[in-house]
Amino acid sequence: MSSPVMRLFLLLFALSAPLWLIGAVTRVELRPGIPVTVIALPFLPVIAALILTSRQHGRAGVKALLARSFDFHRMRHPGWYIPAVMLKPAIVVVAYILLRLQGWPVPLYDFSFVTLLGMVALFFAWALGEELAWSGYVIDPMQHRLDALRGGVLLGVVWAVWHLPTLIQGGRTAAWIAWWALGTIATRVILVWLYNNTGKSVFAASIYHTMDNLAVVGVASFTSLAAERYLGLLTAAVAGILILGWGSRTLATYRGLRAIDRVERASVAGPGSKRL
Repeated sequence: MSSPVMRLFLLLFALSAPLWLIGAVTRVELRPGIPVTVIALPFLPVIAALILTSRQHGRAGVKALLARSFDFHRMRHPGWYIPAVMLKPAIVVVAYILLRLQGWPVPLYDFSFVTLLGMVALFFAWALGEELAWSGYVIDPMQHRLDALRGGVLLGVVWAVWHLPTLIQGGRTAAWIAWWALGTIATRVILVWLYNNTGKSVFAASIYHTMDNLAVVGVASFTSLAAERYLGLLTAAVAGILILGWGSRTLATYRGLRAIDRVERASVAGPGSKRL
């Protein structure tokens, strides 16, 4: 792993430690199971990235990193908005159906339109606070050093560990955290897949990250162990399908296109042609 990546991880954990300590001492909760410090924590990754970028590349580097917040022009095709917006809600819907089929009560929150807009704005700000660091700063050197899959998994592990103090302060059990960690690591693999296939768009990754939080928070009992188990398994299954379909090296080479191309070339060449 390159030293800039390690420096970001170390700086991030150093910046986070005071908030973890405040959460542990005050035990003030935003709502049951969610320490109030969660409001500020998502902005620390981008702060760490901006500090390091400023030292490495000065003001121009800082401006370039911040400009990636809305780099939607990198997307090769607008169709990528579909998985960015809909993939996580689809996973949540399937988990919801499975829970209901097993008789679990899953009441939905009743949000007003204004509240929903406020949540979208907040979650998008939180997503940018993380993705400018995870996608905009560290994932490229990690996947160049390793590959897209291993870089994504390693970043997912760090991402999960960074959340651990908050989850423990929120009273989550070890089993709940284990299933959540599975889903979190798989989510990072999905995010790397989306990032690589959208011309390395931080904006696209931030949209998915926003919908990830919004979709889960919209269901009241998705804090239960059963719900987290389904979310973890379903998210891991989706990540596995993407790995099989796009390959582990880049997560951006759709194997189906290569198969179609071979069939088309064989049909054009004809049955009597020789293989070159």
